[in-house]
This record gives sequence, structure tokens and C-alpha cells, in this order.
Amino acid sequence: MTPTSPPPEGVSPVPSPCNSICAIDQVTGFCAGCFRTLDEVAVWSVLDDGEKRAVWAALPVRRAACAQRDDAEGAPRTGTDGQR
Repeated sequence: MTPTSPPPEGVSPVPSPCNSICAIDQVTGFCAGCFRTLDEVAVWSVLDDGEKRAVWAALPVRRAACAQRDDAEGAPRTGTDGQR
């Protein structure tokens, strides 16, 4: 499972999307590895499964926005799978 593939429905507890590339982008406020905000990272352990799934649902949009920005700026790729 990567930040681009959410856990299947019914999986509980919902796993973290963390991939151990932990660095907050100062422009977007997203982690360069999992695309969560610092607040989402901080409260992950107390979120219920529905809240965790909502975070997972936001990650592809964030990843795409960061990739688009990086393409425009010629920035290097981030994430363990070589994607932004």
C-alpha cells in the first residue's frame, strides 16, 4: 500500500499512509512522503476509521496538485514510488 492506494473497505484499523519520507513542504504544508498535513500526522492515532479514510481520500488530489506545481517548477520527484 502506498499513499496512492487507500486500504480496502472493511480493513480496520485503517493503516497510516506514512512511508517514512517525513518532511513538510513549506509551500503546501503537506508531507513530501504521504501528503498529509502536519495536523493530520499529529492526530492520526486518535482519528476513527471514517476520519482516517477521509484523509486517505484527500491524498490523490494533493499528490496531483503537488505534481502539477513541481512540473511547472521543474522540481524533483518525491515519494518512494518515484511519483510526486
